[in-house]
Amino acid sequence: MEDLGRGVVAVRAGGTDVLVSWRLLALDPTGIGFNVYRSADGGAYRKINDEPVTGKSNLMDGEADLAVDNSYRIRPVVDGREQVPSAAFTLSAGAADEPVVRVPLESGGPVKFVWVGDLDGDGEYDYVLDRQTSPQTLEAYRRDGTRLWSVNMGPNSVNQNNIEGGSATVDVGNWDGVTVYDFDSDGIAEIAVRIADGVTFGDGETFTAEDDAHQFITMLDGRTGAARAIAPVPDDYIADGPMYARFGVGYLDGVRPSLVAFMKNRIGSGDFNCMITAWRFDGKGLNRQWTWKRGDTNAPDGHNTRIVDIDGNGTDEIAEIGFVLDGDGSLRYSMASQGIVHGDRFQIADIDPTRPGLEGYGVQQSNPSGLREYYYDAATGKLIWQHTEEGTADVGRGEAADVDPRYPGMEVWSFSGVYNASTNTLTQTEPALSPWPQLSLWWDDDLGRELLNNGKLEKWDPENPTTSGRLPRILSTWNHGAVDASQGVNPTMVGDILGDWREEAVYTNADYDELIIFTTNRPTGTGLYTLAHNPEYRNSMTVKGYLQDTHVDYYLGHGMTRPPRPNITYVGG
Repeated sequence: MEDLGRGVVAVRAGGTDVLVSWRLLALDPTGIGFNVYRSADGGAYRKINDEPVTGKSNLMDGEADLAVDNSYRIRPVVDGREQVPSAAFTLSAGAADEPVVRVPLESGGPVKFVWVGDLDGDGEYDYVLDRQTSPQTLEAYRRDGTRLWSVNMGPNSVNQNNIEGGSATVDVGNWDGVTVYDFDSDGIAEIAVRIADGVTFGDGETFTAEDDAHQFITMLDGRTGAARAIAPVPDDYIADGPMYARFGVGYLDGVRPSLVAFMKNRIGSGDFNCMITAWRFDGKGLNRQWTWKRGDTNAPDGHNTRIVDIDGNGTDEIAEIGFVLDGDGSLRYSMASQGIVHGDRFQIADIDPTRPGLEGYGVQQSNPSGLREYYYDAATGKLIWQHTEEGTADVGRGEAADVDPRYPGMEVWSFSGVYNASTNTLTQTEPALSPWPQLSLWWDDDLGRELLNNGKLEKWDPENPTTSGRLPRILSTWNHGAVDASQGVNPTMVGDILGDWREEAVYTNADYDELIIFTTNRPTGTGLYTLAHNPEYRNSMTVKGYLQDTHVDYYLGHGMTRPPRPNITYVGG
């Protein structure tokens, strides 16, 4: 996995306080400490803590002169000896008192998605984003806002219908067709993109194909946007038009990353062809590992893909809402025989820490049996419980998060009340007093998750519940100039991309010339290794679709035990 730097970040935290936060890395030695240094107005760095910071990776600085630039860096302390300093983060003179990092962008159109990856090899995350223009473009920026390159997706991205669009159209509906990762493990991320005739790469080269129908997958150089490799998408279903795609990353052999492409197109005005392919980029060529075609198999899909080691054997599987493929492309199981059909959203996590392995929770769209939501063993697909009601309904949202410390494990909910998953106990019987099931993230000082819904960061109080939309408010993104992502009410991404283990939410401003990254300004005594070094979590950061929660592969919530060190090595290690 990525050899990440410390991701130092500093934001004002009220009055004269500044919260400085940094990454604890997965392979840091036990007992590691940190010294925090501040440089005021370009002067020498001076240590601001008396003793090394241990057991956590954040520190409140109450003595900075906020009228000048303040740069922060940290130095790990191992066996009493300081190690090399981290890269610095500068809190600008007169910075607003807000939990926000702002990254300048060049002018452009609306943005739907942002991805992160180390594009220049410095160990810190940079940014790739789309522009929902006609034609569409992709742009890459260093973390300081320096633009690296732009890719024009060409005339075949003009048709942006979310079901039957152009052969180069990306990021519409539940589709993306783009992801960012270090696929060849050289320390610099690539950008995987589904392309067609007429795409102009970051180095100015224009791709030409025999027609507009055939599609290809390319690996772009993170530094230049040039195509490093191009391979054709299988044309089994080309007679039915272009195939939209959802991209993600998984370690299908447990060692090396693969690109996973979930692709569909419509047959006439009815059903859909469905094909999943896996690809490996070795730094020179992009090779297809296998192809799975659904055909007549009853394998219900949804609007999001999860790539996770569901059985703990060290290799990742590809999970849809109603079926799972093993890493070799064979069908592991389908839940169709248990009555599962298409649905919008599902979650896979260690929902019940008292039960071995991972669990899944999903919701249903117009299931004829009246099934609304279900909970299952992620390794086998066997249902543990299910909730049915009279009639049918399109249950468009479903959440799994620890939001109630009174009960062990996570809660799950859609629109039929909040349930403690492990006991199937209805903990909030009145749906109107249940939180809206949109997104959740770790933000404040405790181990529960906060809720992000239509620009409102909220914390549900299970002992004093209020109607959805009137929950205790932590912040409103619009008060800081943020707007929702193109085509929806979501941020462009949520993930642990800066500082300690808490998560960031990334938006743009209304002029689309600035990333507005919300990052916590609350200290915590809890120290966990960066979520980006957790295999399930990092895989989830590469998948978009209908934006859903990222999860770790251990239980992270109230009453948790310290997670085991993940079985990983760093790139180059």
